[in-house]
Amino acid sequence: MDSKTRSIKKYTFKKPDLTRLRELASHVTNPRDFRERHGRLLDLLKVKVEDGILETLVQFYDPICHCFTFPDYQLVPTLEEYSFWVGLPVSEGGPFNGLEPSPKNATIAEALHLKPSDLVHPHFTIKNNLQGLTAKFLYQKASNFVKAKKTNAFESIFTLLIYGLFLFPNMDNFVDLNAIKIFLAKNPVPTLLANTYHSIHYRNIQEGGLVVCCAPLLYRWYASHLPKSVFSKENTGKASWSERIMPLTPADIVWVHAGTNTEGIIGSCGEFENVPLIGTCGGITYNPTLAMRQYGYPMKGRPDSLSLSNEFYLNKNDHASLRMRFVQAWHSIRKFDGIQLGRKQSFAHESYTQWVIDRATTFGMPYTLPRFLSSTVPEIPLPLLPQTKEEYQERLAEAEREIHRWKREYQKKDHDYETVMGLLEQEAYDSRQKDEIIAKLNERIKEKDAALDRIPGRKKKRMDLFDGPHSDFED
Repeated sequence: MDSKTRSIKKYTFKKPDLTRLRELASHVTNPRDFRERHGRLLDLLKVKVEDGILETLVQFYDPICHCFTFPDYQLVPTLEEYSFWVGLPVSEGGPFNGLEPSPKNATIAEALHLKPSDLVHPHFTIKNNLQGLTAKFLYQKASNFVKAKKTNAFESIFTLLIYGLFLFPNMDNFVDLNAIKIFLAKNPVPTLLANTYHSIHYRNIQEGGLVVCCAPLLYRWYASHLPKSVFSKENTGKASWSERIMPLTPADIVWVHAGTNTEGIIGSCGEFENVPLIGTCGGITYNPTLAMRQYGYPMKGRPDSLSLSNEFYLNKNDHASLRMRFVQAWHSIRKFDGIQLGRKQSFAHESYTQWVIDRATTFGMPYTLPRFLSSTVPEIPLPLLPQTKEEYQERLAEAEREIHRWKREYQKKDHDYETVMGLLEQEAYDSRQKDEIIAKLNERIKEKDAALDRIPGRKKKRMDLFDGPHSDFED
């Protein structure tokens, strides 16, 4: 089946050389203990990214919904899924924001089991306007600790190398200060997700280019949602990734991973109806309401526009001070409750599927669609009506919350309108005041001129001021 297609953009992903990191991984004497303290970093280091799959995936990025929109379904990288694959929880103390004070050398040295005197030039230096440590120095220290059998010291430096070169691969052979801050805070998941969205979104704006994020993590996330048949030898040998992805239907997708936390889902923060993510280069919002099926809950209908606000900023061009608003928002985290989530049923209502189809049609797909699209889901009667008093009350409470959200949005718009009108009225008042002052001055000038004209001989003197024989003052 033919469908509207749009142009393919050329993307590449930053692929740091992981050879030495993988060699150091072999010196971890107790992988289970390492995992308990630092997460699944060793597992992620082993991930081999299939050629072309991520470059194909980002062709489906939707810059309005901030997700991947396919012909009749959507996939959304989430905090909870990234938390599972990284093996670390999302701390509610607030993620990295780049505005924190720089850690003292003594603090960094203590975390790495080094002396403060070790952190001097040329080991601790500046590259592209960012302070940081050279990978050469850290590799040497890690090797020294291996030989000295100082396990904790080795693992600390090894982990920092993973953060700086693998999780947050900014510059080759250099662990910048941002990576050091995130390492010290031990809350990398929000920043990892932020960098994924932010870099893809920015490159989408630029219509291609280098995506800088942890590519193996994005690959692990996406691969977990694909059926095993996509990776079969038959497919690998004969079909491109676009030919393997486009035929997939919502029924083919592996929606829920058993290990993902689907209880304490962060749904929104602060003033935002979605989740603001702060990365190392800027910020972007993402929309958990589009990921309900990935949490094991139904997509009950098309999302409202309030929950899909698409904020984005670059640190170097943040004229609206969005970063500070994002930082403040994380002081008030709201999680989805049972009423909002409903019963555990991973399916999509027809109205949502039709909305996705319409969105994909308007948006256009990057590749030709080889199948027929239908919003009908025959195995699920739609819409699902409440079967108990409690379910009815839940639906009613949900409707009341949505009314409250729209009321709050209306009040905000009304306040903005009143503010603008107040400013305009003040300008108009000031203008009228000026006009009145000018009119009074003109009147006083006329009165003064009239009084002067009544002085005997005044006209004659005024006429003498003109050289010509004809004057406006002649009788």
